[in-house]
Amino acid sequence: MKKYLALILALVMSLSLVACGGGEDAAEGGEGEGDAAVEAYWDASDVDGSIASAVAATDGKVAIITNTVSQNEEEYRSAEFMVEKYGADRVIHATMPDNFMAEQEQFISVVNKCASDPAVKCIIINQAVPGSNPAIDKVLETREADDLLVVYCTPQENPADIATRADIILSMDEVNKGTAIAEQAYQMGCKTIVHYSFPRHMAQVQLYSCRDLMKAKAEELGLEFVDATAPDPTGDAGTSGAQMFILEDVPKMVEKYGKETAFFSTNCSMQVPLIEACFEAGAYYPLPCCPSPYHGYPSALGIESPADLVAGLDSTVDAINAKMTEAGLEGHFSTWSVPCSIANTVAATEYAWLWMAGLADDCDGAILGEVFKNYVKTDVALTPYDDPETNETFANYFVYTQGFLTFGELAGPAV
Repeated sequence: MKKYLALILALVMSLSLVACGGGEDAAEGGEGEGDAAVEAYWDASDVDGSIASAVAATDGKVAIITNTVSQNEEEYRSAEFMVEKYGADRVIHATMPDNFMAEQEQFISVVNKCASDPAVKCIIINQAVPGSNPAIDKVLETREADDLLVVYCTPQENPADIATRADIILSMDEVNKGTAIAEQAYQMGCKTIVHYSFPRHMAQVQLYSCRDLMKAKAEELGLEFVDATAPDPTGDAGTSGAQMFILEDVPKMVEKYGKETAFFSTNCSMQVPLIEACFEAGAYYPLPCCPSPYHGYPSALGIESPADLVAGLDSTVDAINAKMTEAGLEGHFSTWSVPCSIANTVAATEYAWLWMAGLADDCDGAILGEVFKNYVKTDVALTPYDDPETNETFANYFVYTQGFLTFGELAGPAV
């Protein structure tokens, strides 16, 4: 049961903290009175200090289930970071089987072992792979729902199903990322955007919706949008063929449209050659498909990734900045400062402490947004997920974009 300390409860009531479903302004991130109260609270206090106080005010534990290093090192290291920060007596880190699709019973067992400790008050699954729903169903056979905060990160199952199991769901905003990329290209001084993809990806609703928004925003800003088809890495040419196409096609595009051209690809395996080609041609690269300083940049620029991916973020960013400055390409490349796989774990864990202390309800978008901002050190647009297939909005399913980390100064809008 949540530990509502008298002082904390008075503070929460006086600030009128807005919970999920508590009002239209809260859901849409508007300027409602509840949002103003939350902002006033966080502005007037040290966020890190508030979380530390919440940790001290509770004796609950957080359990984080991630992929193994071989499946997703960023997720794994983010949980390690939380264990190091708060101690193994407060944070439990467990891993799901590598072949989670074929070993769902083992995955369910891992989750239930964590939940069997009554001191565990929050379960975070990053990623919420198939099997997460039956795992939580099994947990709730022996645990009371109001005694446990369940957080799904980057879910892979039907939104309507996961929204009934998890209290909070977190994922990158794959759709509205398209608008942000076009705006960033404009701020970089670009005149053209080239979007590389292939039919298999363009059959996926989130990816083609992202493309459509990118195109619409580019045209609104006066940028030419080029919808380019690349080979599918799973096709006959394979990954190497798709990568070679990127290396050969980018110079052709730059020759045709000029250096003030921004490039984007929906495919992970194309990011390294795309960065390499843009670097060589002096073109622009607003965002990897999976925004992160680690996605494509180290391999493309010959930078060694740190052993500690969480603590090593700053050194990686510094190394990328140095490469861009040396090449005279300041303002040509950007990304998000913190990978979503890391930010999700950190924000969910720190929100859990506030929830245990009674400073936040089961799903409080305003507080969650501030916790995100405190960690990534940039603006975060956190909004409820609108399913593009059903047009249903899920109040506890949050998608987000981060502000851009640009390596060097922006050139300014294209004229």
